[in-house]
Amino acid sequence: MRYVIYGAGAVGGVVGGNLHRAGIATTLIARGAHLKALQETGLTLDTAEGPLTQRIPAVDGPAVVEWTDDTVVLLCVKGQQTEAALDALSDHAPTDTPVVAVQNGVANEARILRRFAGTYAIHVVLPATFLVPGVVVQNSDTVPGVLDIGRFPDGTDEVAEAVAADLTAAGFISEPRPDIMAWKYRKLINNLGNGVDAVAAESPEAHELVRRCQIEGEAVIAAAGIPVATREQDTERRRGTIALRQVGKGSSTWQSLARGAGDVEIDYLSGEIVLLGRLHGVPTPANELVQRTVHELLRTGGEPASLDAAKLLAQLD
Repeated sequence: MRYVIYGAGAVGGVVGGNLHRAGIATTLIARGAHLKALQETGLTLDTAEGPLTQRIPAVDGPAVVEWTDDTVVLLCVKGQQTEAALDALSDHAPTDTPVVAVQNGVANEARILRRFAGTYAIHVVLPATFLVPGVVVQNSDTVPGVLDIGRFPDGTDEVAEAVAADLTAAGFISEPRPDIMAWKYRKLINNLGNGVDAVAAESPEAHELVRRCQIEGEAVIAAAGIPVATREQDTERRRGTIALRQVGKGSSTWQSLARGAGDVEIDYLSGEIVLLGRLHGVPTPANELVQRTVHELLRTGGEPASLDAAKLLAQLD
């Protein structure tokens, strides 16, 4: 397979850097100062072994990609950027191109399926940081991540098997899973701490707010009758795989605020729980508060993690 990494930030940069490192044909799509750095000096992959700078083909969009019959798109943009990416892909990529959602949240796959029949999902367990143009930090001492894949809405096929094999060759742990969306819903619940991390300093009250968000997440997913991998299954899958380095910090939502990206993915994390709650009559006050607070901090230009979680909790209580 040949890979187009659409969105070469934290996750996309680590995936693309390791695929290229393994000798697998890879093209990065990026924008702005990050694209300029990739084109001028290359992608620096900061690993436990030390920094590795690679000259990987990097372009500003799919119009200049050399599309082949064996090209696969790994869509690594955040949820709020998915529609723009799909517009560009629909204009230039062959209609039978497999598109893989290497993204947090659970709303991207259905949006991709509207445009591309070959839609796949990856359950992303990959700690990474992207704050400086041209540099991505691989935050694991051991394997860079666990990237299981399945076809959307369910099942596996030869494409999923081939992508899993290439990811394995690039150093990741990856296997095809027919129930991949159940695992992505578990990851969604895990990601409900992202918004809290983005707005509030670490404290017992911040942990309590995360706990309440996750309780609401479990409740609405159960009310919706959506299959979800258990905490025990998730713990067992991660066991002995990721060993965090003492570098980098902050969730992907925190990183967006810290970089001044101008947008955040909170509507596809806490906002997804709010949506399900409203559809199924389940109150979600903690997730509504976090969603609203992240947007307020973005709008006002506040510093990430600058709010007091105790005051946020007081609003709920």
